[in-house]
Amino acid sequence: MDEKELQQNQETAVENAGSDNQTAENAAATPTNETDQLKAQLEEQKDKYLRLMAEFDNFRRRTAKERLELTQTAGKEVIVSLLDVLDDCDRAEKQLQTATDVAQIKEGVQLVFNKLRSTLQQKGVKVMESVNTDFDVEKHEAITEIPAPAEALKGKVLDEVTKGYYLNDKIIRFAKVVVGK
Repeated sequence: MDEKELQQNQETAVENAGSDNQTAENAAATPTNETDQLKAQLEEQKDKYLRLMAEFDNFRRRTAKERLELTQTAGKEVIVSLLDVLDDCDRAEKQLQTATDVAQIKEGVQLVFNKLRSTLQQKGVKVMESVNTDFDVEKHEAITEIPAPAEALKGKVLDEVTKGYYLNDKIIRFAKVVVGK
C-alpha cells in the first residue's frame, strides 16, 4: 500500500468514526426526544381530561338546576288557567250572600262548574267513563262487590264512588267503583 491509499483509509476511518459518534449521539438524543414527546402528549391528554371532567360537572349541575326549576314551575300553566275559575268562584260567593233567587244562583254555579270542566279539558284532562263497563284492574279500584241485579251485569262496574281521570291519555287517578258479582 502506498501512502495515498493509507491516507484515504485513515480519512474514511475518521469519517466513519465521526458518523458513528453522530449515530450514537442521535441514538442517545432520540430516546430523550421521544420521552419528552411522550411527556408532552401525556400532559396534553391530562389537560383534555381535566377540561372534559370540568365541562361534564358543569353540565350535570346545570341540568340539575334546570330540572329543579322545571319541577317547581311545572304546574304553573294549569294554575294560571284555573285562576279565572277561582275569580268566578269568588264572584259567585259574593252573589250567594246577597241573592234571593235560587234559580239564578243555580245557573251561576253551573256556569262556574262548566268553566272549570272546560278549562281542565283544554289542558288534556278527561273523565274516565266507568259505569256499565267491564271491571278493569288497570283502570278501576274496586271498593266493594255487591250482587248484580242482572246476570249481564256480573263483573261490570255498577256504581262509581270516585271518578277516574286521564291526562293526555295517561291515567292520573283510578276510578273507585262498586263491582257486580
